[in-house]
Amino acid sequence: MDQMRWDYLYRYYDRYSNDGFRRLLNGGYSCENTFINHLPSVTGVGHATIYTGSVPSIHGIAGNEWVDQLTGKSVYCVGDSGVRAVGNVNSTEGKMSPRNLLATTITDELRMATNFRSKVIGISLKDRASIIPAGHTPTAAFWLDDASGNFITSTYYMEDLPAWTKQFNSKKRIEQLIANSWNTLYPINTYKQSDTDAKSYEGLFSGEPSSVFPHDMKAIYAKSKGSFRNTPFGNTLTMEFAVEALNAYQLGRGEATDFLAINFASTDYVGHMFGVNSIEIEDTYLRLDKDLGQLFKTLDDKVGKNQWLVFLTADHAAAHAIGFMQEHNLPANYWRSASLKDSINRLLDQQFRMQVLVRSITNYQVNFDLNRISNANLDFNAIKQATVEFLQRQPGISYAVDMAAVGNAPVPEKLKTMMVNGYNYKRNGQVQIILNPGTFSSESKTGTTHGAWNPYDTHIPLLWYGWKIKHGASTREIYMYDIAPTLAALLHIQMPNGTVGKVIEEVTASQSR
Repeated sequence: MDQMRWDYLYRYYDRYSNDGFRRLLNGGYSCENTFINHLPSVTGVGHATIYTGSVPSIHGIAGNEWVDQLTGKSVYCVGDSGVRAVGNVNSTEGKMSPRNLLATTITDELRMATNFRSKVIGISLKDRASIIPAGHTPTAAFWLDDASGNFITSTYYMEDLPAWTKQFNSKKRIEQLIANSWNTLYPINTYKQSDTDAKSYEGLFSGEPSSVFPHDMKAIYAKSKGSFRNTPFGNTLTMEFAVEALNAYQLGRGEATDFLAINFASTDYVGHMFGVNSIEIEDTYLRLDKDLGQLFKTLDDKVGKNQWLVFLTADHAAAHAIGFMQEHNLPANYWRSASLKDSINRLLDQQFRMQVLVRSITNYQVNFDLNRISNANLDFNAIKQATVEFLQRQPGISYAVDMAAVGNAPVPEKLKTMMVNGYNYKRNGQVQIILNPGTFSSESKTGTTHGAWNPYDTHIPLLWYGWKIKHGASTREIYMYDIAPTLAALLHIQMPNGTVGKVIEEVTASQSR
């Protein structure tokens, strides 16, 4: 679940059916205190950590995008200019692969353990959320191309889309799903866990005068194809495509264990646009609950009850919208990095007589021009120290840390660990910035975002259900990177080769040797 806060399990519990989230909570095992233990807490990094059992320092996915510290070039986490789109020849969306991922995934290990008889399929609206979970050696990975409204892939996986995918795409399900606009699933006055409709901190669809239900998605989609992602129907489309894949590949009905990696991404798009407390996000989860119920029923029918195992988690969570916090007199504010970069460069120019030593500030990290500094024989430690001292005096910043000296930084140990886990020398900036709680960087003053160390961004759900899983719950602190080694133990296969996580023994307790 993309951008799912742990508390959504209970915030909307009374409104969920018995077939979706409640089925997992009431019949499975819940790791109630599961946390991300790295920075930044963003999508690409989260998926890589879940499936490798490792941390960005090792698996190499340092952000959704990062700056190559040796060349200064921007890198997209799954970008690959050496492959082509399959399913839409005019699309740049297909130039993607897992080649930037440095470690194996649990899906890779399953494939190797069964001599590649296991089938592994990755599915998401997002390319990175399909590609990374599927690993380096999958049967297939599919994601949505906005321009065509089709699920596509790349030549890393295949030269042509399977017939079943073409058939699914030909149905033009997006047009059918948005035909009646987006209204609330239930009467709007029953959405008691959300703020009132039309708040100033909620985003607007193109052409809308205000952010209120119903959203005329047919008209909006005609203007902006990408708008479909910002509706709960993106999750429905994903579920339906996953069911088609389950049937087409006969998953769970062969001689080896198969793996279907599904990312429901519209929760993230809706959250970014409308915020944690919007009616839109509540409606999205109530509809997703129904989609999960349909998926689980299909698994019961096609694979058999207790013959499938599911784990449900999130790549990250999300902060409350700044406007919501301020409206209720809670500390929160926006932070802008663009002007700060220029200020640092002016300061460094004055002290070291060299212009533009800072390339950018991304992922709350300062990226220096390492080649420029080296060629001029400048004192890099002095440059970083001057930068740190300047940043620590700026509003909204709690800490600024030179990553080469993080062990001696006057920062809580929990934060040090998260910084070190997230730091890859070739892919991360050398100075890490930690903002005040409730403060985040955003180009817009509506909706919300994520990426920080705080519990609102890092406390995620983790539910296990099905094959040999006992009902229960634990409040012991568990980490995102513990998921892959636990799956390895359940399946009796080797854990991924960069794993630093530990087996969650409460989950494996019912397994026979």
